Amino acid sequence: MAIVRWEPFRDLVATQDRFNRLFNEAFSGFFGDEGMGTPAWAPPVDIYETDESVILTAEVPGVDPKDVDVRIEGNTLYLSGERKLDSGIKEENYRRMERVYGPFSRTFTLPASVNPDKVNAEYSNGLLTLTMPKREEAKPKTIKILASKN
Repeated sequence: MAIVRWEPFRDLVATQDRFNRLFNEAFSGFFGDEGMGTPAWAPPVDIYETDESVILTAEVPGVDPKDVDVRIEGNTLYLSGERKLDSGIKEENYRRMERVYGPFSRTFTLPASVNPDKVNAEYSNGLLTLTMPKREEAKPKTIKILASKN
């Protein structure tokens, strides 16, 4: 028999997380999405900028790329989709379900320097990477300084 270290607060923290999730789900209809923070689930993203592009990477494991919609309207990027339950397993057969399923939707304001006509999307190992090149006029330009002899 293995010896298991007892951690008295582990169950307390797990119970608090479940209670918070239940409270957020129960009252989200009263306050709308803005009042309670995030929707049921939203994929976490990293957004960073290089000299050439703005890059967004979203974690969407278990989401079929065909179930993801990426749109740019004006200077707003819309990312939406759905993580679906395995259709071969009935919900009542689950013993434990910790992953969140269902639709998600995220919006991001893009800088005016992004060229929406040249956006590239790649999906690999559960990561969706959007590479949004900058317009030529927005890219930094190096100006050479000529030194004159006096």
